[in-house]
Amino acid sequence: MQTVRPAFRFGALAAVLALGLAACAQPAADAPEDAAAEAAPVTEGAWTLDPAASRLSYVSIKAGEIAEANRFDKLAGTVAADGTASLDIDLASVSTGVDIRNERMREIFFQVADNPKATVTAKLDPAAFAGLAVGQSLTRPLKASVTVKGATGEIETEVLVTRVSDDRVTVVPTAPVIVTTDMFGLTDELGELRALAQLPSITPAVPVTFTLAFTRN
Repeated sequence: MQTVRPAFRFGALAAVLALGLAACAQPAADAPEDAAAEAAPVTEGAWTLDPAASRLSYVSIKAGEIAEANRFDKLAGTVAADGTASLDIDLASVSTGVDIRNERMREIFFQVADNPKATVTAKLDPAAFAGLAVGQSLTRPLKASVTVKGATGEIETEVLVTRVSDDRVTVVPTAPVIVTTDMFGLTDELGELRALAQLPSITPAVPVTFTLAFTRN
């Protein structure tokens, strides 16, 4: 039986290693390119709210201890390339889970015949979001003006912005936004609702939460 010489074994091993290194050095033909490098910055173009993927909710408290979830079903909004943002809330779309309560909210509280919508406006700094890559999130302070029935109140909060794809971002608050009736001169209307429902109290402050999804135009 012929003995394999060590020099041959070493040469064969070197050849195998060389072939392996060469294979590793070759890029895969179907390897995806860096998505972040391909994606246009979020500051390019305008963005439009996707209402089907967006939510605006609040919690009301009656009789001091009964909490009820409510929402608005129709929203519209845009964010311009210069950072001008607006959100329209269809007040007639308020949904409380009870038909008579929906009717009283529309006709007595919001008086939608004369005040069909509430508006939220804000001015964002485009530079604060210029580096946001696909899959990344960042938190930023947000100041906004909210107008209901001709009265405007200012709110301050912090939002988490996530770029879920090249042309889609989501915005959620890092904590609920507290809104009160006296911000919009609605305390008397709240009292009327309380009397009709024969309740000892309805809390005038409500926490508001939202999930807003925007797509690039």
